[in-house]
Amino acid sequence: MQGITIQSGLDSSGSLAGASLEERILGGLDAEQREVASTLTGPLCVLAGAGTGKTRAITHRIAYGVHTGVYSPQRLLAVTFTARAAAEMRSRLRDLGAGNVQARTFHAAALRQLQFFWPQAVGGALPQLLDHKATMIAEAARRLRLSTDRASIRDLAAEIEWAKVSMLTPANYLENAQGRGTPGGFDLTAVARVFQAYEDVKTDRNVIDFEDVLLITVGILQEDAKVAATVREQYRHFVVDEYQDVSPLQQRLLELWLGGREELCVVGDASQTIYSFTGATPEYLLRFRGRYPSANVVKLVRDYRSTPEVVKLANGLLASRRSGGPAADAAWAAPLKLVAQRASGPEPRFMECPDDEAEAAAVAGRIRELLDAGTRASEIAVLFRTNGQSEAFEQALAAAGIGYQLRGGERFFARKEVRDAILQLRAATRAVEGPDAGPLGQLVRDIVRSLGYSDEAPHSGGALRERWESLAALVALADELVAVRGEAFTLAEFVNELQERSVAQHAPTVEGVTLASLHAAKGLEWDAVFLVGLSEGLMPISFADTPESVDEERRLLYVGITRAREQLNLSWSTARTPGGRANRRPSRFLDSLRPDAPAAAGPRKSVGVKRKAAAPASCRVCGSMLSTGAERKVGRCSQCPPSYQEQTFEALRQWRRDEAQSADVPAYVVFTDATLTAIAEARPGNLEELSRLAGVGPSKLERYGEAVLSVLAENGGS
Repeated sequence: MQGITIQSGLDSSGSLAGASLEERILGGLDAEQREVASTLTGPLCVLAGAGTGKTRAITHRIAYGVHTGVYSPQRLLAVTFTARAAAEMRSRLRDLGAGNVQARTFHAAALRQLQFFWPQAVGGALPQLLDHKATMIAEAARRLRLSTDRASIRDLAAEIEWAKVSMLTPANYLENAQGRGTPGGFDLTAVARVFQAYEDVKTDRNVIDFEDVLLITVGILQEDAKVAATVREQYRHFVVDEYQDVSPLQQRLLELWLGGREELCVVGDASQTIYSFTGATPEYLLRFRGRYPSANVVKLVRDYRSTPEVVKLANGLLASRRSGGPAADAAWAAPLKLVAQRASGPEPRFMECPDDEAEAAAVAGRIRELLDAGTRASEIAVLFRTNGQSEAFEQALAAAGIGYQLRGGERFFARKEVRDAILQLRAATRAVEGPDAGPLGQLVRDIVRSLGYSDEAPHSGGALRERWESLAALVALADELVAVRGEAFTLAEFVNELQERSVAQHAPTVEGVTLASLHAAKGLEWDAVFLVGLSEGLMPISFADTPESVDEERRLLYVGITRAREQLNLSWSTARTPGGRANRRPSRFLDSLRPDAPAAAGPRKSVGVKRKAAAPASCRVCGSMLSTGAERKVGRCSQCPPSYQEQTFEALRQWRRDEAQSADVPAYVVFTDATLTAIAEARPGNLEELSRLAGVGPSKLERYGEAVLSVLAENGGS
């Protein structure tokens, strides 16, 4: 292929005009990335560590295949897991002269096919797509006369989503969901009934949900050979990003798209599997070579994102994992060992604080130092395990006069000033197009000035500053796109770009410190990252009570560490509130990472708490055998009346509700109904008595013990 030249706009400077195809597209890639980009046929598995340029490698592979004629751009489908990632991929492909290639999420690709094939495969109009399950699940629960609240409905929705992406039905859910606890506070039999009632409600209302989009598409492709043949003729090549996150349902859809062919490239990293609770599994990535014996496997381990100090910490976290037993060890994939490519930077900082308020204040103080030293606010992030932790940091940043954006809050393109700006920009396209329009960046500045934009940021905070930051983000995006696509980039093209980004929720960068959960931070990066609340019970989270779930928490922290380019700060507090009992310990994951930690930290042990005896096998009231786990926890059969005081039990339920909302977790994660009943009936007077109750493990005793005893004391329970 040497000597092939292309005339696309791959290099706006024109400095590579006339260069060979390899130089134009492959010249800036390292050896492993180049191998990925030049392997255009057959099954290909790319194991790509954090920061190793996987998106760069696969977009250059697609562009190289398009420009050499190996791929027809209309016959290649690239799929990923978020609309933002798909939009980013499309943007890069446009810059590489391959803008006709489709890059979509699994759901978007399936919905497009379903809309096209529904009339001929099913007939009639496609049912309306349900945006949220809550209303339908509430209706299903009412039909069954089950009492629910917002938290339990949310948990039931998540469980039904897990069941559907795991390709379970209400009929076989119960036998396949053993060990999943009590979603929404209900036993699995009740969940199966809600699941069936929810499906019935949807049928009655003629609506489908997002999982149905995949399920129905799978059904049509399986049952209608003509439709399947049409799809396989349309798409000859597939690229799947973040392959460690596929669910069984998505994998089945992919197999039907392929129809036995092997033109598939998958990219992923098992060490970044953090969505197992949604049905995602790295199994398909790890066993790819087993399904495709002829597959090429390429490992990307050169980390271009982070300094050697950050990379060392990330590698150390995964390397310090100890055996969790045969099942957990079989599920744990040998991690890729990253090799840092950047120059050396500062050592990661570890900080212990007396309470949550002090930790938030210390983080805000350190952020102020970074801002004063020249770091942009948009290049700083505070990452936490649960959304309930954000409030303290919001208050601390506001008190320090530091702007922030809460990732997961109001969407950028839903803001009034952004909608108004797009309307004005669109209206202006008819008046200012042409050679005399002037530079795009200045044009955008002039148009949005009437909405509150100025060249200098306002000194005040609040709504005025937030409005300015939104408009400044649009101006900065215009400058950025001109730099990439050349001075000929027009206002009309900019408005079209904004429209596409609005649909994909691919927001530009807003100038403010990012506050986000670790899960929401996946796929992002910043110059400076603060990992906060790294104490036992939060990292790992208290309900991670199996070796497999603890391993997932370790991977989640790994994702957090690898978001940092240069500055990494890790902190925790020893008490929840000022003056509170200092009974928190730093996360076990930090034992091998902290410079001041014991050199050979052994397994964590609970201090001063005896191991509880096995739960009773017979009812303490009537002596009959106990048949369920809930009965054994309480020590009483379901036929015998409870012995707790109603006031005490209701006080415990209110405390549990407040605790769950604060930590943004389901109520049953704090304590199940059975455990709460056992506490109310036993009325323990101290931590040792509380620890003897089934369902009160060491981590829950440490996290909630004092609070439970306080509730009991205040309500005459002890």
